[in-house]
Amino acid sequence: QVQLVESGGGLVQAGGSLRLSCVASAYRFSSYTMGWFRQAPGKEREFVAAISGSDSPFYGDSAKGRFTIARDNAKSTVYLQMNNLKPEDTAVYYCARRVTSDSGLTNPNEYDTWGQGTQVTVSS
Repeated sequence: QVQLVESGGGLVQAGGSLRLSCVASAYRFSSYTMGWFRQAPGKEREFVAAISGSDSPFYGDSAKGRFTIARDNAKSTVYLQMNNLKPEDTAVYYCARRVTSDSGLTNPNEYDTWGQGTQVTVSS
C-alpha cells in the first residue's frame, strides 16, 4: 500500500526555521514528482513546492526565496526546508505524489496519494 508520512512540524517564532520530511513507501519513489502543499483554516489547499524524480525543483510564489525542496531517493524521502517563517505560513503541510501531468503540477488534482499532514504554527 502506497503511503506517505510527514514529520517535522511544530511551533516556531517568526523568522525561525523548520525542516519537514516525508517518507514514502511501497512504490518506486524516484519515478515520481513529489509535491508539498499547505492548507490554512478556511482556505483552499495551496501549492508550495515540487521536485521531479531527477531533482528539478519548482516553487510557488509563497515559497520562493525562503523554502527549499529536496529529495533523497535512496531514503524515499522528500524534504522541505523552511526559513524566515512568517505567521502567514501557519498551516497544515502535506506531501503528495504526482501521477498525471494534464493541468500543471500546482493543481492538487494531479496528485493521488497524500500524507496525513503536519501542523506548522508560526507565532508573531
